[in-house]
Amino acid sequence: MIPRRTVRIAFAAGFAAVAALAAPPPARKTENVVVIVTDGLRWQEVFRGAETALVSEKPGGVEDVAATKAAFWRPTAGERRETLLPFLWTVVAKEGQLYGNADAGSSAQVTNGYKFSYPGYNEIVTGAGDPRIDRNEYGPNPNVSVFEWLNDTPELHGRVLIVGGWDVFPRIFNRERSRLPMKTGWDTPFPGQATPPQALLNTLYRSVTHEFSDMPWDAFLQQTLLDTVASEKPRLLFVGYGETDEWAHNGRYDLVLESAHHVDGFVRELWTMLQAMPQYRDTTTLLITTDHGRGDGPENWKHHDWNVDGAENMWIAVLGPDTPALGERKNAARVTQSQIAATVAALFGKDWRRFNPAAAPPLADAIGAAPR
Repeated sequence: MIPRRTVRIAFAAGFAAVAALAAPPPARKTENVVVIVTDGLRWQEVFRGAETALVSEKPGGVEDVAATKAAFWRPTAGERRETLLPFLWTVVAKEGQLYGNADAGSSAQVTNGYKFSYPGYNEIVTGAGDPRIDRNEYGPNPNVSVFEWLNDTPELHGRVLIVGGWDVFPRIFNRERSRLPMKTGWDTPFPGQATPPQALLNTLYRSVTHEFSDMPWDAFLQQTLLDTVASEKPRLLFVGYGETDEWAHNGRYDLVLESAHHVDGFVRELWTMLQAMPQYRDTTTLLITTDHGRGDGPENWKHHDWNVDGAENMWIAVLGPDTPALGERKNAARVTQSQIAATVAALFGKDWRRFNPAAAPPLADAIGAAPR
């Protein structure tokens, strides 16, 4: 016969376990989320800084090798990466989390198999790859994004915004169906009545020579972004920079480094602005990432596709009030691009996978779960 005390202890333990499962999720401090993607920026530059062999006329296509070395070359990987991306390494690495340093046993990967942009962005915003989306020319996304879904909630309706350089974003977010407000591509950023600075930016968008036919300069996009955030005050924001990918395709490693450094500065500028605004201060989480990796070696650093080895490797950074300051993750469990969508929803206290069971789970460590 089992003693009554043992039965009582077992019952109490079982009741506690059930209660824990039924307990509501912990209250979040996050009230605003910003997802920032810098297109095609390799994990190698993020964690190692400038690559020696590519700071060269060949194979790096560097126009002024001495100037590029002076700007970005340092003796150690730690110094090089902090020189290239100072905000990421002096703020995020100290106050947030970074995933994807393969040299330190941290794996972050795309799962869609295609390893180029439209499939990558779809995976970011929906939480799962879709084999139908097999080209950048694909039409309007048949999948509902977490941005569209959250915009349909009472708390966030009308407070979701897309600001991105690539002119494919209206298809990725299915603007016609989602009705999400967007400022993308070379579209006039401030149509209608505009302030003098906005009117000047409209003129520049209209009159500047297009280096890239499908996206404006990141510097133009940044001014559009800052002005729009100040006036619209979104609670959920997507930002897409593009030059880090374009210059790699063009074989200009010097301009890859320069544009990555600029994006790091743009993110710092946005973060500083948000922390100065009462509705964002200490209640905002940033998720910073890329849509795909690239290959390695003297030629494949320029490329990414289903048949480019290594282009599945990417990186993710998280900074915010609910993210423990674990810094650069080492010898950590593999994470995936597909976990970003559920992480966004979880930061708002929502379960994205109840709507989309195919989506990957959130990044548990990044939203306050015990580290693994």
